[in-house]
Amino acid sequence: MSNHNMSWDDLHDQGPPQERQRPRSGGGGGEGPGGPGPQMQMPQFKMPPFKPGTVLAAILVLLALWILPSVFYFVEQDEEGVVTRFGRYDRTTLPGPHFKFPSPIEHVYTPKVRQVRRTEIGFRLNNAGQVRDFPPESLMVTGDQNIIDIDLVVQYNISDSKDFLFIVRDTAQVVRDAAETVIRGIIGNKMIDEALTVGKAEIQILVKEQMQALLDEYQAGIRIINVQLQDVSPPKQVESAFKDVVSAREDKERMINEAQGYRNAVIPEARGQAAQIVRNAEGYREQIVKKSRGDAARFLSQFQEYKKAPEITRRRIYLETMEEIFPNMNKFVIGGKGSGVLPILPLGKDFQQNMNMNGRK
Repeated sequence: MSNHNMSWDDLHDQGPPQERQRPRSGGGGGEGPGGPGPQMQMPQFKMPPFKPGTVLAAILVLLALWILPSVFYFVEQDEEGVVTRFGRYDRTTLPGPHFKFPSPIEHVYTPKVRQVRRTEIGFRLNNAGQVRDFPPESLMVTGDQNIIDIDLVVQYNISDSKDFLFIVRDTAQVVRDAAETVIRGIIGNKMIDEALTVGKAEIQILVKEQMQALLDEYQAGIRIINVQLQDVSPPKQVESAFKDVVSAREDKERMINEAQGYRNAVIPEARGQAAQIVRNAEGYREQIVKKSRGDAARFLSQFQEYKKAPEITRRRIYLETMEEIFPNMNKFVIGGKGSGVLPILPLGKDFQQNMNMNGRK
């Protein structure tokens, strides 16, 4: 059996193909089974000649293509540039163009510090808008040993880009864990009635403040913007019973408010009427007192005149009394024999006209 071998040195051999054939001797000098068979020829590769200047220029171009893009970077308006040197934090740059050492010496990160991020606790909202509930996160125990289901949303952004990148590994999970820890502590100190009704606003404020304090302690580089309670309700198994309780409580509050409104309407009116009665009584009292004082003063003055002329004063008092008793009658006072009408009596115009007419007759 014949054996054909080819050496890799043939590729570098520049001689003609026939000179590279080496017949192997078999049993005799003629061509037989051990004689040379067909030889395999490999193509020859010739390297083009390079000049030293061309090689240097190619090297410089490659270096330029590698170095230039890695020494220049641009930071957008809503970003911050965080530069690391040999993997260690070096500096933070503001928006605009900047330079750095080429990679791998320095590397730059550009997190969006103004972007508002969102984390859900107790549920997840997918891209299709479907809500998936997470009971292990949402079910909590209140201070009066009741179970309540709370879903909330936390909105936050970056306050310190260095801490955000290097202190915390999974920021969304850290925010979720902090929110769940804080909300469970707050709900554990609240009654279920307060958590379901009037305490929601206070709970949101407390969660925001305590979350921010906890994340600042962790140096997470996160600023809490808003905490919103999406759903606060009893568990689905007892939801109907709680609705009845809430409805009864609302009826109670409505009746109390109606009673308070009636009370607020009746009491001021009664107080006004009482004040009016008191003022009328005070006015009547002043009127009587002043009239009594006037009568007493008039009596004293009459008494003084009476002592000066008793008969005349007596007669005048008599005439004035008659005038007061008979106000709508014509009164004639005749003296003794041969005397006319007393001039002391005030007479009206009609009486004077009648007297004149009688005198003419």
